[in-house]
Amino acid sequence: MTTTTPGQRTEAKISVQDVRKTFDLKNEEFVALERVNLDISDNEFVTVVGPSGCGKSTLMNILAGLDETTAGHALVDGTEVSGPGPERGVIFQQYALFPWLTVRKNVEFGLKVAGYAKAERRERAEHFIKLVGLEQFADALPKMLSGGMKQRCAIARAYAVDPSILLMDEPFGALDALTRVRLQEQLLETWSREKRTVVFITHDVDEAVFLANRVVVMAARPGRIYDVIDIDLPYPRTEEVRLSPEFAELRNRIWTSVYHQTPGTAADASATARA
Repeated sequence: MTTTTPGQRTEAKISVQDVRKTFDLKNEEFVALERVNLDISDNEFVTVVGPSGCGKSTLMNILAGLDETTAGHALVDGTEVSGPGPERGVIFQQYALFPWLTVRKNVEFGLKVAGYAKAERRERAEHFIKLVGLEQFADALPKMLSGGMKQRCAIARAYAVDPSILLMDEPFGALDALTRVRLQEQLLETWSREKRTVVFITHDVDEAVFLANRVVVMAARPGRIYDVIDIDLPYPRTEEVRLSPEFAELRNRIWTSVYHQTPGTAADASATARA
């Protein structure tokens, strides 16, 4: 792992260094994260899986600047994360669209806040609406969209402000299986054309394998990195890839790592998580 001091440049796009996070719970200290170390490279697609309560969302909130570490450092481009920033787009499971704005106006919203001129907002919004396949619904309100379409709109809005990092917290978790598979494929198509560094949290092991360059497996009590697994499968990821023996082998390995964790064996795994 690349070693830096806060504010120092690092080769990693994202660097998590000995992060600890605690909360006060009924006058007791609850350790949500302990000794988490992870480097993520520029344009890498990393998925994060683990049992409930392992600190996945807490780690995401720290990277998004929505929460602070108790100890350790979270860096983006070598600079300590001290709050939300335009270089990090965040997409949650809830669609978080403004219900009174059309698809186009929702996608334009961040650009308007950033001070883009009206013509440029319109041009960029049209580009990303087309990228996620919502051209025919650009003037529709969110109430007219399906769940999958709402999430595509949220993805387009995140891409429109040109973040170098996308942080995605179970964005497809509330969708039906078929819509979920289609959005996985579309997300990878978008990522292949509009490269970003992606950190994607999921409870779905198949989804984790299908999307990622690497899968980070977390363990609970305290939350820590249990294993980091390279996904050596070709892009584009197709249905043939999903049905291949290699995919099945990786899925089984990660499934075992998530649901059959041996207590006490993962303490040093985070120290060796690499870019």
